Amino acid sequence: MGYVTAVPHPRSEAPGSARAGRLSLAVALLSGALGAAVALLATRQQWSQGTATVAGGAFPLTAKGSDVTGVPAALAIVGLAALVAVFAVRRAGRLAVAALLALSGAGIITTALLGASDSSALDEQAAQASGDTSAAVDTLSHTAWPYVAVAGGVLILLAGLLALRYGRLWPAMSGRYERGGTPQPRRKAPAVDPDRPEDLWKALDRGEDPTGA
Repeated sequence: MGYVTAVPHPRSEAPGSARAGRLSLAVALLSGALGAAVALLATRQQWSQGTATVAGGAFPLTAKGSDVTGVPAALAIVGLAALVAVFAVRRAGRLAVAALLALSGAGIITTALLGASDSSALDEQAAQASGDTSAAVDTLSHTAWPYVAVAGGVLILLAGLLALRYGRLWPAMSGRYERGGTPQPRRKAPAVDPDRPEDLWKALDRGEDPTGA
């Protein structure tokens, strides 16, 4: 009389981990890409304005975000590159790249907040317009664009934190390809002994049918 080998039930936490990995991946990709685009856009807009006294009259002055500081734009590019690089590395390398992604967002937030009240770019323009190196801008005011850059930094920071927390659950570039781009043959899966539960578990983890059907 034949016998039936009991197959252990899959671990209940696996589906939950897979869902968390997929959701965090989607949110990180969206927030990271959107954050970089927002930060880059904000640095190209007008951050501050004022006037300089030239020949007894008021001369209008304006400064873009890139005139005030080039750091947010540079960090947005770094963050975008780190977001892509997360999928090219594993284990400790993935943690390092995720940390770089988070730090890029934090750096954008810090420098954009500092730039929101900076007047050095307009002071330099006032000195050039008046011919007086000690001249300073008058009636200085700022726009909301520095805070838009801050929002972009927050999104990039969120992507980095998600990568640090859930990155181990995310897929990586296939290891079947070497640097030359040549696909490597798959290793033959070991034979499954139906009398050994540990072999059944390994087959299930590989996505195989342990019954051989």
